[in-house]
Amino acid sequence: MDPLQKYGRLKVCGDRLTGEKGETVRLFGMSTHGLAWQPKYVCRECFEALRDEMGCECIRLALYTHQYKGYCTDGDKEELYALVKKGIDLAIELGIYVIADWHILMEESPLTYADEAERFFASLSAEYPGCPNLIYEICNEPNGVATWEDIKAYAERIIPVIRANSPEAVVAVGTPEWAQRCELALADPLDFDNVIYTLHFYAATHGKFLRDRAEKCLEAGLPIFVTECSITEATGDGAPDMESAAKWAELLDLYQVGMIGWSLSAGFDQSSVFKQGCEKLSGWSDEDLKPTGKWFREIFRHK
Repeated sequence: MDPLQKYGRLKVCGDRLTGEKGETVRLFGMSTHGLAWQPKYVCRECFEALRDEMGCECIRLALYTHQYKGYCTDGDKEELYALVKKGIDLAIELGIYVIADWHILMEESPLTYADEAERFFASLSAEYPGCPNLIYEICNEPNGVATWEDIKAYAERIIPVIRANSPEAVVAVGTPEWAQRCELALADPLDFDNVIYTLHFYAATHGKFLRDRAEKCLEAGLPIFVTECSITEATGDGAPDMESAAKWAELLDLYQVGMIGWSLSAGFDQSSVFKQGCEKLSGWSDEDLKPTGKWFREIFRHK
């Protein structure tokens, strides 16, 4: 039974993500790196192996909006949009969940490209109306100048665009400081159903202070989904902090929160799951995986 057959259409009920029968659902999976940089992983062979070999139930498609070859800057819009659609189509075919991630980062505020975001999500939701396994992540990591008031204004503009075509879609919303200020959403939540707030952590950088903040919000009933995380430093480098990673896993287990790992690539950085030079799209052995890849595989296989 594939994940979609197991859980069906997802819904945010109270403080958690649930399946069609009302059961708590913790989605585990991997995020691509920037689609413009690592397009080869968006293929049937890889997605099938992620599901069957790694235990992934969800794939996050990271569409950078600003950086090199960004969707809103110097990237090929048609090519990138087609790659997002390819990933969604594969996920539908394979019965796994998929996150369309509008990957805000260097531009800091989601308002910077709000017009482009509106067009993108209007088009995508119109092409996949009512799609039961498609989750919309409308702003990856607002940071810098971005306030919660800015993010709310943006979300209040974008969510109705999605809901016009997919009224039951789950929408994931980031918070300021690289999706770490979940307490701001707790104090002033969005007035929409089926909204879940994202929390991102990198275990070697984000320790007790962020776990305490997350636990406070979870205890108060804020629905949270970790749509990006790793066991490294926030830069993607540095030695993995296995002790901190274990504490994060324990916290997410306690509150039944899902986790998406960063990232599906074979780069120089330590947060890449594959060793540099690994060209495989499936059949990965221990020798192909960095400590990050081994950690996520262990977590996902024993979920």
